[in-house]
Amino acid sequence: MSTVESRRRAGLSGLAGLLTAAAGIAVAELLAALTDPAAGPAVAVGGVLVDAAPTPVKEFAVRTFGTADKPVLLGGIAVALAAVAVLVGLLAARRRWFGPGGAALFAIAGAAAAMSRPAAGPAAALPSLLGGAVTGIVLWTLHRPAPRPEGFDRRAFLRAAALVAVAGGAAVVTRRVRGGAATRDREAVRLPAPADPAPPLPAGQDPGFVTANRDFYRVDTALTVPRVDLGAWRLRIHGRVERPRTFTFAELLRRPLVERHITLNCVSNEVGGPYIGTARWLGVPLAPLLREAGIDPGADQVLARSVDGMSIGTPLGTVLDTPDVLLCVGMNGEPLPLEHGFPVRMLTPGVYGYAGACKWLTELELTTFGAVDAYWVARGWAPRGPVKTASRIDRPGAFGRVRAGSVPVAGVAWAQGRGIAAVEVQVDAEPWRRAELLPVPSDVTWVQWRLTWAATPGPHTLRVRAADGTGAVQPERRATPFPDGATGWHTVTVTVDG
Repeated sequence: MSTVESRRRAGLSGLAGLLTAAAGIAVAELLAALTDPAAGPAVAVGGVLVDAAPTPVKEFAVRTFGTADKPVLLGGIAVALAAVAVLVGLLAARRRWFGPGGAALFAIAGAAAAMSRPAAGPAAALPSLLGGAVTGIVLWTLHRPAPRPEGFDRRAFLRAAALVAVAGGAAVVTRRVRGGAATRDREAVRLPAPADPAPPLPAGQDPGFVTANRDFYRVDTALTVPRVDLGAWRLRIHGRVERPRTFTFAELLRRPLVERHITLNCVSNEVGGPYIGTARWLGVPLAPLLREAGIDPGADQVLARSVDGMSIGTPLGTVLDTPDVLLCVGMNGEPLPLEHGFPVRMLTPGVYGYAGACKWLTELELTTFGAVDAYWVARGWAPRGPVKTASRIDRPGAFGRVRAGSVPVAGVAWAQGRGIAAVEVQVDAEPWRRAELLPVPSDVTWVQWRLTWAATPGPHTLRVRAADGTGAVQPERRATPFPDGATGWHTVTVTVDG
């Protein structure tokens, strides 16, 4: 056989492996779309990789890719699967049984990943197993003995291509239909007026005090946004309580609702980072619900669980003693967006999101920190997560250019539960200057600040620091977000043109 013919046969064999893997994955994703979208092999394997990744890797992904970290991961999984599929195709051309053998390994890996997910049901393994069976059968058929120079059956190849198109298209349509149902459920919700409305925002604030829903940051481990069936959704309160309770969404809406402006930020936020926002939240106060259930005196943790199995632990004392810990149903005047936790999410002022802001909430268990480690605590993060005092320069931006003269310098600072007493800005080695603080509705929101700088030509370094309501100044020393939040003064370098 000539070198050209060998290369041609190898190329066709690799293409056969890629096509049969695509057929199996398409069938698996179709079954997952019909039963449990989280059981799809790509999402299940991706979830295992997210859980197994060391904290530095997770922090690198958030820091480098931001909210695109999930598409990047899924894209990487697709590339890896494609490479392995091509290899299996090449091996199957030499030894026919390599096809079913490789497919079986695919199936076992996907099924094990799906069954390992916290919210996995008994049927979670079926999509991967069915997909693996389809891959093995198709690859075996393609390489059955036939007097063809290609080394495999052309008709079987065309049938496999048709299977990919039909199953893949059906999977996409099914997922869109299910996603459309969740969207329609959300659009049909009519939120009651709050029994306790948010106080009006003080006059004199700069635009951007409230973060629009479309601009609000999203950091979580969900590779696909959970699509919750509102009719079947229930919130269960159980564990160390005297009277376990279960609520439907309608029952929650019939309770007195509270509306508040609250700032939420992620513990993964680097100094000066973007993972923070302020919204007008509408929700049910959590403390009365827990007291109605009868709290066991030995409980010290409220363990919240999401529909996708995520667990977030909050100190019970924080929930009972902090005003306006809410089970949120609304955000900025509309039902929670799907990506921000529809139908219900928990929100705890003064605590980083990983320790008090579970999205897609379905369960609240009263327990103890000694008995259960929540998801992030089991990975080394601090169990309680109070928000640290921090500040940020938003204008001028880092490495920006401005004209000499009067230059506005502005940003935000936050110290939830303590409030911000002062913000100071330093230019180069000049004395610190106190900034003007704009009015705020409460001490659980960020504070906008501003001052005017008489800028002179040349490069300059600006830094900011804040003091909280107790008078404590945020520390200068830089620390990474792990294990309980970043510290350090935000610094930007700008160039002033003459």
